Amino acid sequence: MSQLRQNPATKEWVIIATDRSKRPGDFCDTVCPPPTNDVEHCPFCPGNEKKTPPEVFSYRTYETKADSPGWWVRVIPNKFAALEPKGKIERSKIDHFFLHMDGLGRHEVLIESPEHDKCLATMSEKQVEDIFLAYRERSIALSKDKNSELVIIFENHGKNAGTSLEHPHSQIIATPVTPMRVRHLVEEAMRYFDDHGTCVYCAMAEKELALKERIVLESDNFLVFQPFASRSPFETWILPKKHESNFDNISPELAKELAFIVRKTLLKIYKGLNNPDYNLMVFSSPCHERDVEYYHWRIQILPRISSMAGFELGTGIYINTVIPEEAAKFLRDVEVE
Repeated sequence: MSQLRQNPATKEWVIIATDRSKRPGDFCDTVCPPPTNDVEHCPFCPGNEKKTPPEVFSYRTYETKADSPGWWVRVIPNKFAALEPKGKIERSKIDHFFLHMDGLGRHEVLIESPEHDKCLATMSEKQVEDIFLAYRERSIALSKDKNSELVIIFENHGKNAGTSLEHPHSQIIATPVTPMRVRHLVEEAMRYFDDHGTCVYCAMAEKELALKERIVLESDNFLVFQPFASRSPFETWILPKKHESNFDNISPELAKELAFIVRKTLLKIYKGLNNPDYNLMVFSSPCHERDVEYYHWRIQILPRISSMAGFELGTGIYINTVIPEEAAKFLRDVEVE
């Protein structure tokens, strides 16, 4: 099984997942062969359900059986999971120094559509709604596990974003630790709240709405913008206008509105930037800090149209060659349905 190890110098956790290095190319997210339209052998296409682990959740036609055709959203355990629901939660040290623990957690794949060649930008609005409703259902379910410290939802779209399976899918991972990056975000938000008495993300949304320079889209309850200090070209944030720290608390009605705004945003990126590879991540508060005043859940979309080099890796300072204000105007001007 996999193992979690902590770097004693940085307190960062890594997952040593040796089983994933042995998995076949159809499931590989690190080795990227050319995309394929080989529907017959795609494990995520209807009719091939027996090639995957048994489903844990689905939206399907009435009276169709689990693990058979008839679904339009299907969730399965990842066949080559980074974390698995077995092992012990206890941490131990090697030679009283190196901290490690079992790779305990959950790793699921959400198959977004029966159609092999679709993506979130080109799906129907109803299909994207159901994907976000399924995200909500699975996030709530995984958060209830007493061993879950964080649930993260993400989609890797395209070869350069880390996927080799063309069929549209995203992933949900529940970890038994709060990673340092997330802990840093939470602590900085807490520090801002202590200093100013308000959520930094609420303040950010208020300023962006007032200035209107970096806004791409907005709806009644969500704001889409290019962050002032964007780390890479066309980095895009989607933020709830009303304060909410945890994605699980979203209502079905708001999930549908969110799906509308995400699809429209991705369609602008799809048309304006010629369907770039991208990473989409849902950032939410840790499971045991669900309802707090200082943190704010959000979605981050990172088009992979530039790459990190030695300076970024060595310093953590990103070089962005596109001014966020110009990126926002460019995307605003892209016409979509």
